Formats: sequence, structure tokens, C-alpha cells
Amino acid sequence: MNFDELLAGDDKSGLTMPASWGQGRATFGGLVAALAFDRMEKAVAPGRPMRSMQVSFVGPVTADEEVVVDTRLLREGKAVSQAQAHLLQNGETRLAALASFGGGRDSTVNVEALAAPEAADPETCESLPYIRGVTPEFTQHIEMRWAFGSMPFSGKGGREMGGWMRFRSAPEIMTDAHIVALIDAWPPALLPHLKQPAPASSLSWAFDIVHPRPEIKADDWLLYRATIDQAGSGYGHTHAGIWTRQGELVALSRQTVTVFG
Repeated sequence: MNFDELLAGDDKSGLTMPASWGQGRATFGGLVAALAFDRMEKAVAPGRPMRSMQVSFVGPVTADEEVVVDTRLLREGKAVSQAQAHLLQNGETRLAALASFGGGRDSTVNVEALAAPEAADPETCESLPYIRGVTPEFTQHIEMRWAFGSMPFSGKGGREMGGWMRFRSAPEIMTDAHIVALIDAWPPALLPHLKQPAPASSLSWAFDIVHPRPEIKADDWLLYRATIDQAGSGYGHTHAGIWTRQGELVALSRQTVTVFG
């Protein structure tokens, strides 16, 4: 199933995440976060795009087991709506999310967005291929081209990692839900510090989508660059920016990552 088909699933008849979207023993975090976002977006008043979302990955959402999405509208004010979503499996919370949606308003504050970093064209960057049994299963759906930093498990260290990304099969349109999934596609920036494969996963994730959002075609490349703020004692803290190929800021991301190595 492609990304659009998964989002269009009927909650009442039961949702299951296919193994082709796996990430180790769990389902790809970007997919389940996008599912929570999609259900919250549908619960709020129209004309209020998502401004900020916080996600806690409580436990692995496993493949081929029914997923229940519990969505609640916490408050709907004059301009801002607050919503909450939990993904449940076997009666247990596996993901918890809060999101703030807000319509635009007149303001005298107008500050230019962060400039995009210089990066080689995606056509010239090294591709992260999908290799069954080696790379995560979900990478058969999302293409990534390396532009910053070293490969995972290379032992070369560094503070930055990232590059270009897009869906291998372009969706009909690029929605905020698609952007949510793409932001989480890149492996943790801590992995180039390891000399051999070891488990790592996102513990918490907070991200903002900039609105009015730049126009993005369904097959456009987006640029992602993550920077490590600090790491130690099995945890790492990173922040990232996401830009269009034209250098327009699309989103900001911050993660706390656990690493077992």
C-alpha cells in the first residue's frame, strides 16, 4: 500500500500497518505520526493549518495488528485549535501526539526565514538505496540522496547529516501529512558516530510547519539537514531544518533519540 492509501484507511473498520512500511521491529515513525496528524487535522475547523506538533513514541506500532486512532479536539478558540491523538494497539498507547492549528492574522512582525544551506544538486548526490534485509523496509517508498555528513555506522562522527528526500512514487498532491512523513525519514544524526550497526530510535519529536507554506509539487525534492546539539549516556538531542529546492523554509524539527551503542 502506498502512503495515500494508508492515510485513507477507515478507522471504524480497523487499520493495519503493512510490513513494507517497517523500521526495525516497529512501523516507520513518520507514517504513524502522519496518521495521527491527519486525524487531528480533520477534527479542527477548516482554514487552520498545523503550526506545531509534539509526538511521543511510547512503544512500537507493529505491523499487521489493528491500530485504533483516538482523536480528541481539546479546544477550539477564535483562531487556534488544540487537538490530541493516541494510537492504540492491543489496548495500549503506542504513540501520543498534541498539535496546535492556527489561522493567520495581521501582524507587524515579519522576519525572514532561515536561509537554506548550500548543497549539491540531488542528481549528483549519493543515493541511499533500498536493500531488502539491510536498509529499513520503508525506504522502498522514500528516496534519499546524501548531501551532508557521513553514512550511518561509518565511525566518522560529525555534527551534521542529511540531504534530499522525496517519495519514490509521487503522491497526487503534497500535503502537510506527506511533509510530516518525509521529515522523519532520515536516520538519527548520531549514527555516523557508531562503527557498527546498533539499535536507535526516536523517543520524542517536535516539529513546526511554516505557513503560508511554499508551493511544493508532488515530485519535488526537499532538503533536510540535522545538527547534533548534544549526545551522551545513550541519548542524543538534534535539531533540523527542511527547505524546498528553491531555498524556501518548509519546516523545523527537534528530536530526542535513544541509541544502544
